[in-house]
Amino acid sequence: MPIEDALPFALPFVGKEEEEAAIRVLRSGWLTTGKETLAFEKEFGEFLQDHSASAGSSNSPLFCLAVNSATSGLHLALEACGINSGHMVLVPTLTFTSTAEVIRYLGAEAIFVDVAPGTFHMDPKALERTLKMLPLGIAKAVMPVHYGGLVCDMESISAIAKKYHLKIIEDAAHSFPMGEITGDAAVFSFYATKTMTTGEGGMVVTRNAEMAARMSRMRSHGIDRTVWNRYTDAKASWYYEVTAPGFKYNIPDILSAIGRAQLAKADDMLRMREAIAAFYNEAFAEDPHFTLPPKGGAWHLYPIRINPERLSITRNEFIEKLQEKGIGVSVHFIPLHTMPYYKKRYNLADEMYPHAFESYSREISLPIWAGMSKKQIERVAEVVKETALEYTL
Repeated sequence: MPIEDALPFALPFVGKEEEEAAIRVLRSGWLTTGKETLAFEKEFGEFLQDHSASAGSSNSPLFCLAVNSATSGLHLALEACGINSGHMVLVPTLTFTSTAEVIRYLGAEAIFVDVAPGTFHMDPKALERTLKMLPLGIAKAVMPVHYGGLVCDMESISAIAKKYHLKIIEDAAHSFPMGEITGDAAVFSFYATKTMTTGEGGMVVTRNAEMAARMSRMRSHGIDRTVWNRYTDAKASWYYEVTAPGFKYNIPDILSAIGRAQLAKADDMLRMREAIAAFYNEAFAEDPHFTLPPKGGAWHLYPIRINPERLSITRNEFIEKLQEKGIGVSVHFIPLHTMPYYKKRYNLADEMYPHAFESYSREISLPIWAGMSKKQIERVAEVVKETALEYTL
């Protein structure tokens, strides 16, 4: 199939609003972190509050801190929780590498947890089993991942965290918008494929004022004053103090401006994703070759699973056939316990995480992005179903 006919796995939904926002910043004379970022943080917090009110959320204030990536946000959140060498942090094995790598940045150890049977989410039962096997008090935090835009069983995870005195950092990279911030902090991603994007970027959200203050300083070299404050304060623009050896994690205003434009259309983009998921659900509902994903959430992914007993080819071969027919697909995720670094460091094996490996070995992420045409959506479903029929047992 000619490359121009290939359907991509993901595309950003951007238009004149984002273009005008970028131009506005370019013409302003201020490109780094400044008033656009402050406005983005404020509007993001208001958006979350508006969307969590129906869920009976807390009325305590949200502190939102824009950063240059969700990975940076996760690192800042863990650092603000006091995670350091000698500590252990529990994460699901079925996640992207950033969830675990930030633990290693701080010298702590990542402890992997299996997902619940037939799901993509951390299993609370496996979490508690794992905690019982660790030395008392060495585990300091848990990082549940809201896979694909669907929130984990946070009620059970929160109860376990309280029992074992664990901090909770929610990896919400897939889950904007999300109904409620349950943990000590939640981190959203604005990477190019996410439900809203700034190209690169992220947002850390917390209700803890002390954590917010620490993360605010640490995202910009540990300096006690922001660049915007120093350069707009005529009284002492040059003076600042370094309170800790921080990081370079601030986001430039040009990306924040794009984020504000995306935020204004976030509800529309979510409705588009919901419509695509509804079409796929109906198309594959009665097909014995597939298992549908759990319903609900932000639909960042549409992770359908093949039923291997119905097919004469493997999942990997199925993907190759789809790509040959011009359908862009992906896999989420290759479990971290299979990655050479973690496998060797912790002496891990597939049988230690049977449910994560089973879900991974069957999963195919189908195209789902705001702006997909009806023709494109129909084409995806048609090609996937036809391919299954070609190789049915």
